[in-house]
Amino acid sequence: MAAFGRQHPTRRHPGSRGGRTWQRSAPDSATLGIIGLICAVAGFFVLGIVLGPVAIVCGWLAMGRTWRGPRPIPPLVAVVLGAIDTLLAIIWLANTTGPTPGFF
Repeated sequence: MAAFGRQHPTRRHPGSRGGRTWQRSAPDSATLGIIGLICAVAGFFVLGIVLGPVAIVCGWLAMGRTWRGPRPIPPLVAVVLGAIDTLLAIIWLANTTGPTPGFF
């Protein structure tokens, strides 16, 4: 008497719960590689200290977090250019905060 004659929806379709199918919420590796590549190229022009590490992370995740196996070109380029962006941004920040002539 609890269901009043209605069957539970999962009894009719045991593979789907509540009528919903599984949807991916994370981007695939090709998308991450392209995002990393765009961040790496943009990091040379603006906000390299932020976009460089973002490019490294996106490229690393797109490569499957490993250096072994076949590597597509965009994620590998994203990791390398992201590292260069980050290094150049750190050097630039170190030069701007260093001692300036004229104070002492």
